Amino acid sequence: MSGDGQGRDHWFDDEAGPVVRPYAMTRGRTTSVAQHRLDLIAVVVTEPDAGDPEADATLSPEHVEIVGFCRDTPQSVAEIAAELDLPIGVVRVLIGDLVAAQFVHVTRPVPPAELPDESILRDVINGLRAL
Repeated sequence: MSGDGQGRDHWFDDEAGPVVRPYAMTRGRTTSVAQHRLDLIAVVVTEPDAGDPEADATLSPEHVEIVGFCRDTPQSVAEIAAELDLPIGVVRVLIGDLVAAQFVHVTRPVPPAELPDESILRDVINGLRAL
């Protein structure tokens, strides 16, 4: 017995982080079906017709949190990992589960090299005005 009045020692504090090992959240899995698309800038969007994730007994609290984060505003994989304070690898597996369960989908931002040139857009606008 310790002298803290509660009969047990607290060997961790808020700085110690989660008591459960992160990979326990993924049941030891390190990859998911959608792994190849989930880099740091991939954007996670909640499906518009997604049901209540809390009603799905196969989802963990972290899965439910991810759906909640992305419901109002799409979030990048990096933002979700930072918000949950979990390693990127764990977050990728959790997001992969949500993609497979059709609660979210993942989109990719358009690379700047693929955006139309501003001069082309000006030419199109000028051409439309000339009509």
